[in-house]
Amino acid sequence: MYKVLYRAYRPEVFKEMLGQEHIVNILRNQIEKDTVNHAYLFCGTRGTGKTSAARLLAKGVNCTAEGERPCGVCENCKAIKEGNFIDIVEIDAASNNGVDNIRELRESVKYPPAKGKKRVYIVDEVHMLTKSSFNALLKTLEEPPEHVIFVLATTEPEGLPATILSRCMRMDFRRVPENTIVSGMKKICQEQKVQASEDALRLIAMNADGSVRDALTLLDQCIAGKNGTLERNDVLRSLGTVGEEVFIKMTDKVAMHDPSGGMILIEKALEEGKDPRQIMKGWMFHYRNLLLTKYMKDPADMLNMSTENIERIREQSTRLDLEEINNGIIELAGIIAESKWSAQPRILLELCMVRMAARGAKGPFADPSLSREINTNVKANQIPKKENENDKKTPETELKGGLALDKVWQCIFEDGEAKKGSFNVIRKSAALESMTSDEFIISASNGVFGVVESNREIIENLMEKHTGTRRRMKCIAKNGNCSNNDNGKEEVTASQLEDILGTDNIEIL
Repeated sequence: MYKVLYRAYRPEVFKEMLGQEHIVNILRNQIEKDTVNHAYLFCGTRGTGKTSAARLLAKGVNCTAEGERPCGVCENCKAIKEGNFIDIVEIDAASNNGVDNIRELRESVKYPPAKGKKRVYIVDEVHMLTKSSFNALLKTLEEPPEHVIFVLATTEPEGLPATILSRCMRMDFRRVPENTIVSGMKKICQEQKVQASEDALRLIAMNADGSVRDALTLLDQCIAGKNGTLERNDVLRSLGTVGEEVFIKMTDKVAMHDPSGGMILIEKALEEGKDPRQIMKGWMFHYRNLLLTKYMKDPADMLNMSTENIERIREQSTRLDLEEINNGIIELAGIIAESKWSAQPRILLELCMVRMAARGAKGPFADPSLSREINTNVKANQIPKKENENDKKTPETELKGGLALDKVWQCIFEDGEAKKGSFNVIRKSAALESMTSDEFIISASNGVFGVVESNREIIENLMEKHTGTRRRMKCIAKNGNCSNNDNGKEEVTASQLEDILGTDNIEIL
């Protein structure tokens, strides 16, 4: 009968344990020096080796070999492996959590081991015991007979009473590093005569999230029905997720405030049978990859993908600021948590796309089609001027699609005034005259010319945010559209000076 991989390759000696060296060293030394504790608490996420380590401890104290224990080949070790060693008792606390079950356990510990040196009780998911069951276990756990060892295993140590915690030697199992999982899977693939690519195994390890059991279960699923080979695309199909190119397109739709296009991409992926929960997870990893490529010179060692895909992600990261990446990660993390309890993860994914794409869309850019239109035309430098060259007012220069430069200017000030009060003065006494692919020109009256220059960085940042392209600002003196006094200087009101200087109660004499 076929054995699934995580059962067939369960560690039988300490050197086969993956990624828990800090715990293996302690148990080895205690077995060798005969200083084994009477009660242990093994804590950690699923699939990190808690039960396997408990069985190795049970083997070690009952092994009859002279050298390192457990040896894995003596009669007792073989009996424990086959599950018919009478002195090893495994209890599932999830289904045996009543006080009567604990009372039976208390009675059984009185009897000496039948075959080995120690009787070992392994209680899995111990946090599932009831309060009365814990109380019934306390005395036995504190002072068990010399021939008894308790190993309590749990994924939720916070669910145990302090009285139980204080009576056990606690050992925390860490998530197993991806490189360690990949190394273990390579050996298994060699034994199974499967030619697995490095990319495929790394993708499995990444999705296992530090769980060896999850990794082997996924590997089992991927190689089932395959003819001795395993590639990255095979893993993607088994996972029910999409490739990096789709996540790049989805992120582009968000950046362009195009929820409609994003919804179409999601629809196509789901039509191909992809899992919406896996798409969420993969998309969040994509945003994490954007973060790495944006701030790391050589992130290849941390990314599980080809050099070509890394360059595509790097190019996209240059077009996004940290705030956009941060918002994407936060939004997706929240929706992933919600999807665990939802019967309709697809709807949550679609809602997430709409919320992310709508974020930051203001004024004329609230319509995604207009946002794309201005980006396209500005990059192509297609900004025709009005025919009336003598018009000295704010130019109503029309972009394709009917979007005017003064509306772009208005959008910038909707953000700018929230950052700095002096923006209100600039808005009244300056105008966006023209824009090319690499610069934009602002005309300002003499009274606020210096204020515009002092806010250069903020204005350039806001222009990049609302047009999608970084441009330098050029400020010129306004020849008209200003009210001059007898000295040829513009008359500035008291309220304007209050905004500029950041103080109140200014009186102009």
